[in-house]
Amino acid sequence: MPRRSILSATERENLLALPQSRDDLIRYYTFSESDLSLIRQRRGAANRFGFAVQLCYMRFPGIMLAAGESPPQLLLDTIAQQLQLPPEHWTEYGRRDQTRREHLLELQIILCVAPFTTTHYRSAIQWLLELAAQTDRGIVLAGELMEHLRRQSILLPSVNVIERICSEAITRATRRIYRTLNEPLSEDHRKKLDQLLLQRKPDSRMTWLAWLRLSPGKPNSRQMVQHIQRLKIFQALDLPLEIDRLIHQNRLLKMAREGAQMTPADLAKFEPERRYATLVALATEGMATVIDEIVDLHDRIIGKLFNFAKKKHQSQFQQSGRSINDKVRQYWKVGNALLEAKKSGGDAFAAIESVMSWDAFTKSVVEAQKLAQPESFDFLHHLGEHYATLRRYAPELLV
Repeated sequence: MPRRSILSATERENLLALPQSRDDLIRYYTFSESDLSLIRQRRGAANRFGFAVQLCYMRFPGIMLAAGESPPQLLLDTIAQQLQLPPEHWTEYGRRDQTRREHLLELQIILCVAPFTTTHYRSAIQWLLELAAQTDRGIVLAGELMEHLRRQSILLPSVNVIERICSEAITRATRRIYRTLNEPLSEDHRKKLDQLLLQRKPDSRMTWLAWLRLSPGKPNSRQMVQHIQRLKIFQALDLPLEIDRLIHQNRLLKMAREGAQMTPADLAKFEPERRYATLVALATEGMATVIDEIVDLHDRIIGKLFNFAKKKHQSQFQQSGRSINDKVRQYWKVGNALLEAKKSGGDAFAAIESVMSWDAFTKSVVEAQKLAQPESFDFLHHLGEHYATLRRYAPELLV
């Protein structure tokens, strides 16, 4: 089976590509006086030009230009300008393979660099393992590997070799991750994890795992009760404490995402070590997600109840607006009559009855009491009307 590519076509093309901008060309490929002195020691213009090209490639990106490969015209022009030689000399240099090999060996000694060997291949995989345990992004691993080899003064291998090293490091790190997540699991843990792949009900095709991964719908008490049940099932797995901290969070999340895209039938086909590691990732991330969703669902339910209370408060106030206005006008008249009675020394009760009958006044007081809002004049007292909604799930939520 061919190895899965971990680099895209664009990433492969750009991995060992030379700089394209004029500023970068100047930065990487401007010769010092000692460089020019070395170059001038070569016999013939073509040899000087070819030696300069090999020097540039060996410095950055840190590779040996293979026979038959042609540098980009921008690099040839940059070198030609510094050496005051026409770039066509490169074509002549390319015909002399023996000279090219001699220059490559000489440059390795001058620059104190070593070619990449099988020994470096094995050590590079070992060095990458720690980073591969944190991420399986091929381009990240390839970039770090190249910088590591440059620091070690080792010339870079081909893109294919770099990709194979990164792929092998990812494979080994992944196996190590599987082992790390499996080691603390007891036989009881494994049985409980396997049960997640079974059907939830005899007459249903939905497995426990599929049901656990369902997102809540509308913010109501029924959805909340179901989500609390999901949380309790995750908790009943009783996985080892902080098992999710045994590996890097990036790899745990990646494993959970990949597992979430698979059907329970696909997961069941995995070899045991991979299956249990994936189920652990799904369970730990699933429980964290359910907790977040429960908190969010509770916030949405409370927000919904507040909106109901606000609307009811506003509706009641609007509906009783005319009655309130009538009562205000009545008490304004009663108040004026009482003020006049006090001023003239008249009877207060007679003053009230001059505006309205005593029975009508008594009735208006009762009606005013019904129209009166709480002293705070807010909607919060209406929240108590939704006690039953919260009572359906609050005890389970607080356990």
